[in-house]
Parts: sequence; structure tokens; C-alpha cells
Amino acid sequence: MHLRLTSIFLLLVLLPLSLAWTSIARADQAQTGKQLIYITSDRRIPFWDIMSRGIQQRAQQLGYQVQILSANNSTKRELEHLALALRQQVDGLIISPTSSSAGATLIKLASAAGIPVVVADIGADSDKYLSFIASDNYQGAYELGRILGSALIQKGWQSGRVGIVAIPQRRQNGRERTAGFMQALDEAGILAAGMRQQVDFSYTETYTFSRELIDSEPELRALWLQGSDRYQAALDAIKDAGREGEILLATFDAEPEFIDMIQSGQLIGAAMQQPFLIGEEAVISLDRHFHGESVTPEHKLSVLAVSADNLQTHLPTIRRNVLGQQVTP
Repeated sequence: MHLRLTSIFLLLVLLPLSLAWTSIARADQAQTGKQLIYITSDRRIPFWDIMSRGIQQRAQQLGYQVQILSANNSTKRELEHLALALRQQVDGLIISPTSSSAGATLIKLASAAGIPVVVADIGADSDKYLSFIASDNYQGAYELGRILGSALIQKGWQSGRVGIVAIPQRRQNGRERTAGFMQALDEAGILAAGMRQQVDFSYTETYTFSRELIDSEPELRALWLQGSDRYQAALDAIKDAGREGEILLATFDAEPEFIDMIQSGQLIGAAMQQPFLIGEEAVISLDRHFHGESVTPEHKLSVLAVSADNLQTHLPTIRRNVLGQQVTP
């Protein structure tokens, strides 16, 4: 109800202000190229920072100016950023919302102002966007689940349980990750031990959730993090519980150090999205729209399910599209 009232306020108050923006400002924009804004849920998380750099690079190549605004996982700040976009009468908006319901609100308000919106991952409870570009979360989680299941079976741990530290399940991508992973576990005959949903995505939270899963399930043989940046918290929890060598770790997403960790066996596998590529594709969709070309409404990019067996094959793609390396922001 609070979000609806906020949305109504924005429509009634901020939208008229944006429509009253001076023609001088629009003339200035015309001289410097079209203006884009990217509202990301939290740029402090490496995944969103890499996507931001993909957006920046492609925008620069195509001659667009772009602002990157991080909501720092705050719905209130996210709405404030949208208000800024409305006041500036930007030409295009890219969003990675804090939740799918929040995404629907952003799309509704931007559409009312005539601003085309591209949703870059997470998803939105709306289909009024220009394009939705995302990872195939189900496919990636399913393939990672198969990697983990095979590793457990090889060790003779198929009767063990798997604990899950999940991103919020109110997000479309979170639900898809859980569904794909659970499908793979079911096929392998492996049971989940339980799930904890992240709220603040902190080290402390991830450590606490990992310890809770370890301490509550004596048969725990693996932890799966639906994110990547707090992996050290899970490793520390395993060590502090005296379970090193007894519990495998798998993650969604990737960090630069994962290349060495997968090679050494410290990490059994990772489902690696391609955030730099998603960012590039988001700008390309807007560019096609501005040039009157057709735009694919929904575009799913594959997720690389990486283990020690296929790491070298995927390495060039990992460095560029996953980690945003070997490119100039």
C-alpha cells in the first residue's frame, strides 16, 4: 500500500514537474547526444558494477551520455532516482530494480512520461517495457545443480543435504534460480537442507545463515550461494564449524578469484552470468529503438555453468563478459 501511495505521489507531483522541464534543457541535450540513465539496485555488488561498465562502454561507442545511479538496495532511493530521470526528461531508461514489484512501478511512471525502458536482469511484474534482457537463471542454476550433484555422488555423499543461501525470492530471478537448482537436485536424488533469504547481502548475514544451515543439519554436505560476493563468509562458516573438507561450496555469479578457486577445488563450481554483455545489449536495444528498428521484447542470455572440467574452454568469455576484464570502461 505504501508503494502504491508513493507511486501515485510521483505521478501527480513529479510527472508534471518533468513535463514542465524547459525547452532550453532539451535543446542542450540535443547538442550533446541522447541522454540515458541506468538505475541499478546496488552498484556496491560487483555484478551490478560490471553491468554498469558494460552500459558505459557501449553507450560511449554509440554516442550516448549515460548516468549510473545506484539505489544501494533501497526502494526509496530507487524512486528518487526515477524522479531525477523524469525531471531531466532523459531519452531512455535502463533499470535493474530492487524487486520485481518495484520494477513494475518504475516502468509505469517512466512509460507515463514517454520514456522507453529496458529491464536489465532481475525482472519486473510488468510487460510494458521496451525490452527485458536477462540471464537464463533457470538454465544456469539447473546446470550448476547437476555439477554439484555429480560431485556429491563421486564423493559418495549423495545422502547428504544441500543448504541454500538465497537472494530474495520476491525477485523473478531468485525464483528461477531456485526452481532450476531444485530440479537438478531432484533428478540426482539429493535433498535440500533448507533456505535462508538474504536481506542486506552483508558478510555477517551470509556467515550467520551459513552457520545456521551447518549447525541445524548434521548431514549437510554442500552450501549453495545464489550470489557470489560474500563467498568468504560461507568459507569462514565452514572452517569455524570444523567442517573443512566435508562441505562443498557452489555459487551463482563469479568473482575474479574464482578462476583459481575452481582450479584448486576450493569452489566446486559457479553459474556465471554475463553482466558486461547484458549491459551492452541493454544499450543496443535502446539504440535500435531510437533508429526505428525492431527490438526483441525478451532476450535471455546463457549462463556459464563452470567447473574444473570446462574452465579453460570458457576462460576468454569469463574474462570479458563475466568479469568485464580486457575492456576499456
